[in-house]
Formats: sequence, structure tokens, C-alpha cells
Amino acid sequence: MTINWHGIYPASTTQFNADQSLNIAATMQHVEKMIAAGMHGIIMLGSVGENTTLEYAEKLDVLRATVETVRRRIPVMTGVAETTTRLACRFAADAKKIGVDGLMVLPAMIYKADPRETMTHFRTVARATDLPILVYNNPPAYGVDITPAMFAELADEKTLVAIKESSDNVRRITDIKNLCGDRYILFSGVDDLVLESVMLGSVGWVSGLVNAFPHETKRLWDLATAGNYAEALKIYRWYTPLLHLDTHVKLVQYIKLAAAECGYGTEMTRSPRLPVVGREREEILAIIRKAMATRPACV
Repeated sequence: MTINWHGIYPASTTQFNADQSLNIAATMQHVEKMIAAGMHGIIMLGSVGENTTLEYAEKLDVLRATVETVRRRIPVMTGVAETTTRLACRFAADAKKIGVDGLMVLPAMIYKADPRETMTHFRTVARATDLPILVYNNPPAYGVDITPAMFAELADEKTLVAIKESSDNVRRITDIKNLCGDRYILFSGVDDLVLESVMLGSVGWVSGLVNAFPHETKRLWDLATAGNYAEALKIYRWYTPLLHLDTHVKLVQYIKLAAAECGYGTEMTRSPRLPVVGREREEILAIIRKAMATRPACV
């Protein structure tokens, strides 16, 4: 299936049983709910999908189930987050065999590569597949920064199609546009910068909080991309305390807790992540429950 490269692509959660074993059925139930809410595509095994806590075979099991469940109704993408370039190439090949439509490629995990090493990693993965690639740039989380100048240098790699810009610096969108023109399709990857990103040229949104508030997310996106910024801003200001949860080191726990409160799966994560407790839990729940009590009418 050809990826449409616009709209909301949930970084979908991976569901676990109480013993932290993989719950494929619940994971697919969540995918169905995202499709029903009007999502334009889905990304499995991203950061919110807890990619790095799954074993290699488990990741492939998730992808097989997703491709079978989605049945080409929307594009299916997968995160590629391995510790070595060689393993990333292998995973990209295995994901293609399963039938995914595109890849969201991260830097090699653990090792903090320098610019030359980083570009070599992405070039190597790009040449190992003919699937289109969304390059995930998230230096706050992964300690590796793909600068606009580096993207300009990588522009000759045809499978590098789009950028998920998560540097937490919205200026990057303009810098990439000024340096690379329309070479790359730009996606916002930071929930609490999405309205600014759309105004500056992002045409897609890889969202985390959509897992809990899909209808509000869709309404915000529709208003923003229609240029109705006044109405979009009203939802954005309501949503922003929640969207801030996407930028915390515990974003997975927070997003899963919000989703569970809204009836979308459970908050169970796989160790080393543990459920939030005590005062921290009370503070996060207060944010979530206030938003639920004051949510705009979007359905």
C-alpha cells in the first residue's frame, strides 16, 4: 500500500498482560480503535510502542498481527530501533516480508554516534530496503542529532522520504525547508509543538497522546490543516497540559495511564518501566482527569 504521507499516525501502544507477556489481541483491539477514530496511518513499535523492550521475534509477531488486522485500510509502518546497523537492516528486510508499508528508522540504540557514523547508519539502512523511510530525529531522547545540514547531505538517498522532527526545536522545520526545499516530507514528532509545526510546514503528526484522546487529536488536526487556527487554538490550549506528558522521560507510562483512564487498554508496561505511583501518580491523574472533565465536543 502506498503511504499517503499526511495526517495523524499514532505511535501505537503495545499491550501486555499482567505478567508483562505480550498481549497481541489487546494490541490489535487498540489498532482497531485508532482506525475507527479516523487515523490516516499507524506506526507500530515506536518509542511509545516500547520497541526496545520487545524481543526480535515478538516484534515480528506484532507486525504480522497488525498487517493481518489492518487489511490495507490504512498504511502500516514500523519503528526500526536496533543496537547495530546490521540488525536494523535485517529487521527492515523482515518487516518488508511481513508486508509493512514503510519504516520509521531511528539511530542505532545505546551508542551515541557522531555525525559521520549517524549518516552512515541511515545510508546503510536506506540502501538495504526499497521501503520508504521516515527518519526519526529525537536528540533529547536518543542523544543523536541529525541536523538540517546532515539531512541535506543525505538527500541523495531516495528511500529517505520523510522526517519525524522531534528535536524539541520548532525552528528546525524552517531550517530544513530553507536548506532542503521540498526534498523531505515533514512530520511533527512532539505533541506539544504540533500546532506551531503545522503552521511552519509539517503535513503529518506522529502522536503519542492520540492513544488516549483520538477524537480530540483528529479534530485539532483537521482544524489546523484547514487553516482555522482560532478554533484549533481553543482545543490546543485545552490539550496542552496533556501533550506536555509526551516530552517527559516517562512518556510511555504517562500515555498508557491516560489511555487506560479513557478506556483504551491498560497501563501495563514492560520492565524496566514500572507504573507511576504515589504523588507522581496523583499529579498525572489530576491532569488527565481534568482534561476528561473539560474535553471539547469532538464526536
